[in-house]
Amino acid sequence: MSLQGSSFPGPLPRIVGFSANLQRPSKTRALVEAVAEATGARLRADIRLFDVVDAGTGLGAAWSRDQLSLPARRILEAIENADALIVGTPVYKGAYTGLFKHLFDFVDPTALVGKPVVLSATGGGARHALVVEHSLRPLFGFFSAQTVPTSVYGSDADFSDGVLVDEGVRARVSDAASQLAALLGARAKPSASLDTAPAAAFAAPSR
Repeated sequence: MSLQGSSFPGPLPRIVGFSANLQRPSKTRALVEAVAEATGARLRADIRLFDVVDAGTGLGAAWSRDQLSLPARRILEAIENADALIVGTPVYKGAYTGLFKHLFDFVDPTALVGKPVVLSATGGGARHALVVEHSLRPLFGFFSAQTVPTSVYGSDADFSDGVLVDEGVRARVSDAASQLAALLGARAKPSASLDTAPAAAFAAPSR
């Protein structure tokens, strides 16, 4: 999927969103999409979204990288080759999901060095909110990724019919997207300011 925003010379930055939802529709996927859409409104980019459903059962069945199914391998390669990431996970028992961690266990330790990452998560209630800071941020610290300062957490009450409606969470989505766009825009054209433009409609990712 590609989102149209402000432009600059040269190749479009590649942003990959990965959500650890196990079903669709999904609040976690909706949260990752919200950040991606807000980023695309600020920066012209090639944005592709994937989730665990796209990877299929081949992800959980793999014990090593060479055992990954083709769909799971394509997601892994997209993550490694991205210029930036937007990641999201449901919270179960106070942590990110096992399949989310399982995928990133296969990521090359040097593949994400210095790359901007937006962290997000969803859970049943507010008590899970600190998982983003206590679990996700240290994980990407291991990879020496550049996690943006604003993380995004949404609980069940923040959604209505699968759509993010809470104004406070939407404000954090906007802040995280602005920080991600600023980091990528500064790399492409250091002296430029970012103009905003409406985001284009999402296109289905290649499978």
